Amino acid sequence: MTDTVDDRAISTSRQMRLARVRAAMARDGFDVLLLSIGADLPWLSGYEAMPLERPTVLVLSRDADAILVVPELEAPRVHEDPALFELRPWREGEDAVGLIADLVGAAKRIGVSDRMWAGLLLGIQSHLPSASFDRASKVTGAIRAVKDDFEITMLKRAGAAADLVAASLLSGEIPLLGCTEASVSAAIGQRLRDAGHAKVNFAIVGSGPNAASPHHEAGERIIGSSETVVCDFGGTFYGGYEVGYCSDITRTVVTGQPSPELVELYDVLEAAQAAAVAGVELGATCASIDGIGRKLIDDGGYGQYFIHRIGHGIGIEEHEDPYMTGGNETKIVSGHAFSVEPGIYLPGRMGVRIEDIIVAHTEGTIRCNQVDHALHIVEA
Repeated sequence: MTDTVDDRAISTSRQMRLARVRAAMARDGFDVLLLSIGADLPWLSGYEAMPLERPTVLVLSRDADAILVVPELEAPRVHEDPALFELRPWREGEDAVGLIADLVGAAKRIGVSDRMWAGLLLGIQSHLPSASFDRASKVTGAIRAVKDDFEITMLKRAGAAADLVAASLLSGEIPLLGCTEASVSAAIGQRLRDAGHAKVNFAIVGSGPNAASPHHEAGERIIGSSETVVCDFGGTFYGGYEVGYCSDITRTVVTGQPSPELVELYDVLEAAQAAAVAGVELGATCASIDGIGRKLIDDGGYGQYFIHRIGHGIGIEEHEDPYMTGGNETKIVSGHAFSVEPGIYLPGRMGVRIEDIIVAHTEGTIRCNQVDHALHIVEA
């Protein structure tokens, strides 16, 4: 696997994805997929639609050429690739929904994007009353979860860019003491952009008791001394290509000398995260990765304070298949990319979390994040 790609290789990869999707459609009895806003559209076509009310749909038939229906004003943004699809712009005032329905024709089983606007779906259904509709992700989800070489390269580059920000946090370059959570969040976001991210998807900063809320929204609370500060952040990295891939990393710091309780708690967390990463191997199940980390936290006496799954898939979207959670018996294969992020949260007091992005691979586990996991004291 190399870290260099060219446009021709990307087009070839997308053609291979289309072929796999069509084979899965035939296997599962889907006639047409209607892929609108969401990740499936750029993954297959290279075109990332704006989330507008104007209909944009890739009409992907099992046995016919794919047709990308876009508003005329959006057509200049599309990089046309005849090997993938035919472009069909629609003019303002034209019945775009009727056009899509006409392209679907007599198809009986149709898969639609999970994120398609409800209004668009209802309009299509009114034109096709005899068709049945289902989630397109039943076809695309498992296929998109397996990243190809280009996608792995992009995840590694996104992770390396996020690492630069995490390293600046651990070194004390980002002021914490006496600052509001919101100002720290803004500083992290700006550093993500400076490191090459086009978009900041989130920059969670939870301090003191707020660190016990995994998805805390940074606010006006001022960060005090000897508090844990959980910083979970990520963005979308394009790196000169037309489709972006996500980063996601969490590091916890403390603003002063940690208490013995915090040291003990963090040691349990760090061991659990390391063990779960070490347990990533081809053929293991998603549930087993969750179980490895969860058992160590349970054994350490903090089981009730680990309140979420240990990880989620990542790619074009921040959260996608596969999900590292109990009950998910999906087997890990080469190309699965996901987070490993156990956390321990003591309500009203403090919280800690460590997160890295991992890619399972035949050549060995790929770590997209390399920044130190130890509990750093940041007194700046």
